[in-house]
Amino acid sequence: MNIGQASTRSGVSQRMIRHYEKIGLIPPPQRLAGRFRDYASADVHRLRFVANARDLGFPIEEIRSLLDLWQDRCRSSAEVKALAISRADELGRKATALSRMRQALLELADGCGGDERLDCPIIDWLAQDGVS
Repeated sequence: MNIGQASTRSGVSQRMIRHYEKIGLIPPPQRLAGRFRDYASADVHRLRFVANARDLGFPIEEIRSLLDLWQDRCRSSAEVKALAISRADELGRKATALSRMRQALLELADGCGGDERLDCPIIDWLAQDGVS
């Protein structure tokens, strides 16, 4: 199948398919006459795997590890579980940080009159030196 068909079947954009090919997440497909890419069902399955891993927040290097584990029929599930727990922990840390940022923004917005006055606590806070 051509790249458009592989994209439709996998749910991965053509641009991302080319990117994944370039960085080695998927092997280069065979080329037909005219140098058109020819994807197999196994390529589409691999693309879906990558897309599912991305949807769960795995970064590229961890997806490489997961792909290696997926291909390794001698692996233990403990390795896969460890990666999943590590990613879940990182997502938890990010969720906590996002929640704090959201709360800070709501508090700043609550202190802002939102009217025609020049005075604005949001701008004042952003303009502070050493804000972190």
